Amino acid sequence: MNGDTQQENSITGDETAPAALSRRLDALESRIAHQEHWLDTLDEAVAIQEKRLSTLERINTLMQEKLRDQQRALQEAEAQGPLPQDEIPPHY
Repeated sequence: MNGDTQQENSITGDETAPAALSRRLDALESRIAHQEHWLDTLDEAVAIQEKRLSTLERINTLMQEKLRDQQRALQEAEAQGPLPQDEIPPHY
C-alpha cells in the first residue's frame, strides 16, 4: 500500500461528486487488477517450484538407492576377500 491510501479513504464534501467517486473507483479497480496479476504470477511461480521440487525429490531418492546398492556391493566384495585377479603375484 502506498502513502496516499489514507488520503483517498477520507471523504470530504468535494470528493462526493460523481467525478471524484468515479476516479477513486477507477484507481481501486486498477489496484485490484494489478494485485490479481501479481497473484497469478506468484501462483505460477509456486507451481513451477513445486514441480521442480518434486522432480528433485525423485532424483534424490534414486541417488540414495544407487548409493546404498553400491555400498552393499562393496561390503559384499570385501567380505568375500580379494579376487584372484586382484592378488599381486609373489614375485612382486
